[in-house]
Formats: sequence, C-alpha cells, structure tokens
Amino acid sequence: MLDITGEGGKPAIAKIEKLRVEFETKDGTVVGVEDVSFDIGPGETVCVVGESGSGKSVSSLSLMRLIDYGGGDIAKGRLLFDRKEGGEIDLARADQSTMRNIRGNEIGMIFQEPMTALNPVFTVGRQLTEGLRVHRGMSRKQADARALELLREVRIPEPERRLKQYPHELSGGMRQRVVIAMAMACKPRLLIADEPTTALDVTIQAEILALMDRLKRETGTAVMFITHDMSVVAQMADRVVVMFRGNKVEEGPVEEIFENPKHPYTQALLAAVPKLGEMTGKDLPEPMKLFGRTDQKIAPIPGKNEVLLEVKGLTTRFPVKGGFFRRTIANVHAVEDVSFSLNKGQTLSLVGESGCGKSSAGRSILRLVEPQSGTINLDGTDILALSQSELREARRDMQMIFQDPFASLNPQIQLADQVAEPIHNFRTETGSAVMDKVANLFDRVELPRSFMRRFPHELSGGQRQRIAIARALALNPKLIVSDEAVSALDVSVQAQVLNLMMELQADLGLSYLFISHDMAVVERVSHQVGVMYLGRIVEIGPRRAVFEDPQHPYTRALMKAVPIADPRQRKSEKDLNFKPIPSPIHPVGYEPERSVYHEVSPGHFILTSESGY
Repeated sequence: MLDITGEGGKPAIAKIEKLRVEFETKDGTVVGVEDVSFDIGPGETVCVVGESGSGKSVSSLSLMRLIDYGGGDIAKGRLLFDRKEGGEIDLARADQSTMRNIRGNEIGMIFQEPMTALNPVFTVGRQLTEGLRVHRGMSRKQADARALELLREVRIPEPERRLKQYPHELSGGMRQRVVIAMAMACKPRLLIADEPTTALDVTIQAEILALMDRLKRETGTAVMFITHDMSVVAQMADRVVVMFRGNKVEEGPVEEIFENPKHPYTQALLAAVPKLGEMTGKDLPEPMKLFGRTDQKIAPIPGKNEVLLEVKGLTTRFPVKGGFFRRTIANVHAVEDVSFSLNKGQTLSLVGESGCGKSSAGRSILRLVEPQSGTINLDGTDILALSQSELREARRDMQMIFQDPFASLNPQIQLADQVAEPIHNFRTETGSAVMDKVANLFDRVELPRSFMRRFPHELSGGQRQRIAIARALALNPKLIVSDEAVSALDVSVQAQVLNLMMELQADLGLSYLFISHDMAVVERVSHQVGVMYLGRIVEIGPRRAVFEDPQHPYTRALMKAVPIADPRQRKSEKDLNFKPIPSPIHPVGYEPERSVYHEVSPGHFILTSESGY
C-alpha cells in the first residue's frame, strides 16, 4: 500500500518524493531536477515558481510522464497519485497504457504555448470532443453539446462559430482558452497548468484565473500551477514552492512567502515584480531597483517637449474574402480613427486586450501594413506619402522590437551578423568599423562579446531579446516600436530588459511606442498612456492622470482586472464584470462615426462618441 498522505497527515491527490530527472546530452548527463518533494491536496492550488531553467516544467512533465518523450529519464523518486477508482499508484513506475488512460481523464494539462498544444489540421470542435468520446463514452451529440458549454465557460465569443474553426483562425488568447476548456473537459482530479496565462491579456487572464479557481472549488480538483508571475501566484496559490536550478529552495503558505520570504532568491524574485500603484505621485518614469546591482543609475527620464511622431485619423482595415470568386465581403476594422502625438525622448504606451488593434497601429505607423487613411508625421516626414524607396530610407529612423525574439531572429546566422545586417543594408559603416559598431552594441545591451559568435538557440529568452534590441539600435533610430517586447520574459529578466530600454532612452534620447497588455509595466515606463478598445483609443493622457484618475469605464475595468502581488488583495469573480467584446468585422460600405473626445484635465482625453465601451 502506497502512503499518499500530505503535510500534516492530510490526504494528498498527488505527492512528489525526492524526484531526480536526468537528460543525456552530447556533453554528458544534465540534471533537470535534483531532489524535489512536495504534495498537492484536494481543492488546493500549489504554485511552483522560479525562472526559466529552474526545473518547474520538468516536474510537471514528469507527473504526466511526458518527460519520457522529451529525452528525460526519472532517475530517482516516486510520483504518487490517488486515482478515482483503483487507489494509489506510483506514476514513475506505471506503464504507458495506464498513463494514456490517466492523461486527459484524471490528470489534465494546460500547456504554455497553445498553438503547439492544438492540432492545426482538426477543428476546435473535433479536438474538444475527442477526449469526451474516448474517456467518457459520450455520443457525438452529447460531446458537441458539452464542448459548446465548455467554450461558454471560458468566455469565448460566438462559441458555435468557433467550434467549426481551426486553431490558426483564433487569436492567441482564444487558443489558450480552448486549451483550458480541453483540460477541464473530463473534470480531472489533478490539473497541471504550465504558465497558462503568460500570453493572455490582463482581463482574460483575470477571468481565466477566477474560472480555474471556481472550477477547483466546485469539483475539488487539485491544481499544480507553474508560473513566473508573482501577481498570479498571489491571486491563485494556497501554498508556494520556490524552485532554483533544479532544487526546491523554499515552501510555505502564500501569505508567509510574500510577507516574510526567507531565501535570498525568493526575496530577489519578489523585489523584481513591478507593482501597480508603485508610481503613484510620480510624474516621470524611472527604472527599477535591481537585486544585486550597485552600479545602477536610478533617475527619472524627463524627455523633451518637442513632438517626434504625430498620428492623425489613422485607420487600418483588413479585407475578409468569401464566396466563389474570393471577393471582399466584409472588413476587419482593426484601427479606427486613431490620433496621438509622441515627444522626443519619451514613451507612449498603447494598452488593451487582444484584438483591440494596438499591434496593428504599431505596424501601420511603420507601414508594415498599409493604412486606409490618416496621416503619420515622423520628425517632419509624411510617412504615408513616401514611395517604397523613400520609405526604405525613412525606416532608418524607425525600428521595431517584436514580441517573440526567437521568431524574429534567423536560427542559422551568428548573432554578430544578425546585428550587423541593418548596418550592411544601409552601408552606415564599412570594413572593420562594422564589427566595432556591433561589439559596442553588445556592450550597450550588456551581453559579453563572446556571444557574437553564438546562434540564437544558445541564448535564453531574455538574452535573445537583448539581441533584438541591439539590432534595432544599429541604425541609431529616433523611434522604436516595442510590440509586447517583455511579455514572455521571466520577472527578473523582464526588469533587467526594461531598465536597459530606459537607460538607452536616457542616454540616446530614444522615443518608444510601447505596446503592452501588462498594466504594471506600462505604469513603470510611460510618459503618456493610450487605452485601446475595438480599434479606437478610448482614453489617452499623461500616465499619472490615466492611472490615478481613470475616467473611461473600460479603463476602470482594465485596472480592476490587474492581479496585485499581494495575497490579501485577491480579486473575486464578481469584481470582473466585462462586457463581451463586439465583433470588429463590418460589411463593405459600413462607415463608423468619427471619434469625439472630451478633455477632462490638461492633456487627458476620453472618447465620448457612441462607438465607445
């Protein structure tokens, strides 16, 4: 008989005992997890936190025995699991046919990257009903009805239509909600959530966290929640396990970990979290105090009062094709009548949910997508009036940092050559001066020069993002559009990259159009903030005015949804009262009204026209 009592003699649904996982590589054996023990009780959420490479995902993949397919080997330890019927089992010794019956049915898993967790060739409906039919023996009709119910539970708009769609037709946030629905479909005893809200907007994240919390309470499901976001930990956890380099360094109730962290690593992790409200009473953005850094320049960044970028009436629409002749039958109104100005050496942030048009606005300004109408004036140059050859020349002044640094770098080219590529393209330097410039750029983004000969896969996410920043700086631009550039990074790495961007702004006088859904980060870095909803800016003004005195109902809803890194200030589901987002697709010939704004205080405007929230 296996012993599956947890701490304090309480029953546990899952118990990890002295787990050691090894990987065989060309350079010998690498230890992924060294010696980890903890348990998860019924109706309990245990958050496993730590940075990339700490071993938190290896622990979860071991419980599912998916580590076997990833080149890992459970060298030591026991993985005890209390089954619905059939008592306790040691998953480390179970055969794969038993594991196939347990996976999805008794242990559900939500993966971090929804596009790889979903099959691109099957519809969402087919993938949702598969587990229900295999594990629950439902008929097609019953499974379809349950799938529809699940999509409604995770608040997917137009669920009937979504069931017939393929994964690539959904946004990242919607795909993640489908993955969560799939994991919850069979009401598992244990739910493993591996960074399930990393790529989600603050409002959807808040609702999904509340949804998971409610489902946990209703069904008694045990939840193992893996994350690097300490605000999410404060919102979700009953107990916290802190991991560092394959070992558990601290474990305790969530209040104790936040209020009295014992281990230096836990203290550093909590210190690096940008907290909403931290900048209250301050007019100018300033870098964060980093753990272990004594050489840091902590000074507010004033910027200048000269306008660099002036955008007026920017409108971008994408055609929807249909019918036998693939004619345009409707348009997606991605950006609708957007106007703002950005000063030299300052940061304007655009915030909002997925699909609100913030990334489309950034790409329209660089003419990576062609706007329908409007004017874009960059330091006296009318960007929309330029020919292709003139636009190429103007791009020296405006560069972009993308969300996923791995996708924006070429895996086959050494890093030095990737950073040098814009210099070669525009011939700003020649001969040995090119590599001197590249070496200086590596110094600027605080990467060792030895990395110049490396390839992207040899770097961590934060280091790759530094390379993307170095490449964007290669042509000494005036404007950098940063599209969710830090959203996928660990909390401490995120703080370092943000500080680097702010130091560069102070030294070089850069202007940033900062596109993000992370309100705490936006509060830290911005001079001006524009809140977007359905392609329009609904509120815009100085950071302090927007954050300390939000006037538009949508801005208030957005602020309310932000999880706070304090377990005593948790959000309940009744706090999160969001209206479903209407469709941005309108028939051909539909002309929405103009945006009309009301000035509530100097420079602080809110949308007053009917097309608001």
